[in-house]
Formats: sequence, structure tokens, C-alpha cells
Amino acid sequence: MKLPVFVSVLILTACTHAAPTAKRGDAVQPPAAEIPEYEASPGVMNNARLEQFIRAIDENAEGSGGRWQFTVDGIILQVITDERADRMRIMSPIVKTDQLSKEELVRLMQANFDSALDARYAIANNTVWAAFIHPLSILGDEEFLTGVGQTMNIVSTYGTTFSSGLLVFGGGDSAELQKDVIDRLKALSGSI
Repeated sequence: MKLPVFVSVLILTACTHAAPTAKRGDAVQPPAAEIPEYEASPGVMNNARLEQFIRAIDENAEGSGGRWQFTVDGIILQVITDERADRMRIMSPIVKTDQLSKEELVRLMQANFDSALDARYAIANNTVWAAFIHPLSILGDEEFLTGVGQTMNIVSTYGTTFSSGLLVFGGGDSAELQKDVIDRLKALSGSI
């Protein structure tokens, strides 16, 4: 069964149509969007299953039992889970907050609204992080790989397009180029 990855696009489109315009009488048109699809994964995600994926992606991954660190294409990623709270977080540090200008902080918030999507920019412990946060038990295999890919994409596009790569309003080449990261992760984990 094929499911759309970003149901929130419908909500965003509805909110955009209902939003007030800058000038009276001007119509607000939502930008065009491509919605990728993925196969839904049966079963329940848990730490053991996540570890299989993480070790398939990086055989030198460190950690276990809900805390892992691994590297893909030079990007350091951390996965932290809490099975009792049913939460999973993929994170990667980007830059220290004391290096951010006010304009860059505003740009991060804009990206969280329209181009970062499921992965987000966040600030904790004086660091800007890329973070993908999801309930653990309902996390599908494809969703996990997509989360890793989106997290990597917003790290690598920090300072340029600030995009997770799967949904870029207005078309262009960015979505396809950034989707390549997720396709490679799927190939690495294909034996699971």
C-alpha cells in the first residue's frame, strides 16, 4: 500500500488558502509541491530493529540499547530512544549558537515552516541541531530511513537551501538531488 509521506501538506495548503493577504483582494496561491511516496512497513519498531538499520548503514556505529552514534557521508548522527515513552530522535549537531546572527536564526525558523519538513532545526545546549522526532512504536522502516536522510539533508543544506530534500515548494532540481541520500540509505539497508 502506498502512503503519502507528508499529509501535513494538505493542512499547510488549507492554512495558506485561509491566511490573510498583504493586500485586500489579492489571492494567496500555495506553491507547487511534489509529494513522494513510500511503502508502509508492517510491525512495531523497537531498539533491536533500529540497531539492525544503524549497523547496516554504518558497521562502525557505536552504542546500543537506545543510544547510538554513527556516521554517513561525514555527517555524525545520533539516535536516542525511550521505549517507555515511545519516542525516537535522530539528531546531528550543526553549529554553535554563538555563531548565529539574528538573520540566520530567522532563516532557520522560516525553513522549519516550509523546507525542513519532518526534520527540524532546533537549539539545545548552545548548539543548533538537525532533529527528526517520531513516536517509536509506529515508526516504519522507510520512515526511519527517510528520517535519517532528511536529518542529513538539513545538515548539509544549512546555510544554503535549508531543505530536508523530500518536498521543496516551487519545484526545481533540489528535491531530486537531496532525495539521493535517502535512496542510498535504502540500498545500504536492503538486506534487513
